[in-house]
Parts: sequence; structure tokens; C-alpha cells
Amino acid sequence: MKTVILLRHAKSSWDDATLDDHDRPLAPRGERAAGLVAAFLHQKALLPDVILCSTARRTRETLARIQAVVGDDAPALIERDLYLAPAASLLDRLRRLGDDASSVMLVGHNPGLEDLAGALVAPTGSTAEARMAEKFPTAGLAVIRSDIGVWSALSRRKAALDLFVIPKDLV
Repeated sequence: MKTVILLRHAKSSWDDATLDDHDRPLAPRGERAAGLVAAFLHQKALLPDVILCSTARRTRETLARIQAVVGDDAPALIERDLYLAPAASLLDRLRRLGDDASSVMLVGHNPGLEDLAGALVAPTGSTAEARMAEKFPTAGLAVIRSDIGVWSALSRRKAALDLFVIPKDLV
């Protein structure tokens, strides 16, 4: 069994129009949302073995708030190729994980993250799937489990959505 925790970065700030997209920080609302998600992860003991994170400032700041609550025992790999990566690239990266890890958290961006979640999950008609398909907002969190033994076997429509939460659910 392998678990993929997909976390879209928290709400970013657009206050400084001179900043490159890659360099935008979290907005105050995003900081609060990341804290809520961190507390939820801690409460549910959803602690990954490894973390993959885009190099964008907003993803790294989201990750820092998560690690402040859940700890930083899991190695965090900050990778440029994850910045605005499409679903196919994200899936390829997950397939290259070491098999000693049973769970991974991927902190990234839409539309790639949302598309990956939709691609991995075998539809069952659940409410959580419908909510996720409707919108995967900033600081949205999806926990997806696949009955595989090796990451290279991760494939489309073969996993189950365990849960999908957004910051509004946690207030």
C-alpha cells in the first residue's frame, strides 16, 4: 500500500506586482490556512515518509508551516521541475520514488496537482470525489491510497480517494 498526499500551496499574495510568479509569498489568509491544514495533518497522523515540494516561494512557505506543526522528520526534496508541472510529469516523479517510502506528500500547484488527483483516483461516485472534481482550492488536501508495493506501479484510475479537505472544512 502506497499513500499520496497532495497539498496545493496555500493562498499567495499578489500585493507586489513586480514579483515574478515563482517568488510570490503567502498571503496572510494563506498563512492561516496552512496552519489549519498542518494541525489537521498532525491530528490525523498523516505524516509522510518523504516530501516533494516545488521551488516556488509559496510552496516552500506552505511546507514550512506544515513542518512547524508535524515536524521535519520526513526529508523534504525541493525540486524545480515540480514548479507548475503538469500531471504527467508529477506522476512520472512519483513513480521514481524509492520503494522504502510508503507515503509521500507533494506540495505543488494547479492545474497539475488537481489533474493528477483526478487521474489517479478510480471513480466511485463519492461526495469527496465530487468536491475534489468541482474545485481543488489553495491549501486543498487530498489523501490517495493505492494498493501497490512499488511506486513504479502507480497508475491512472487505480487508487482510492481517502479524503479531501479544504481550509473551510477545518474552521
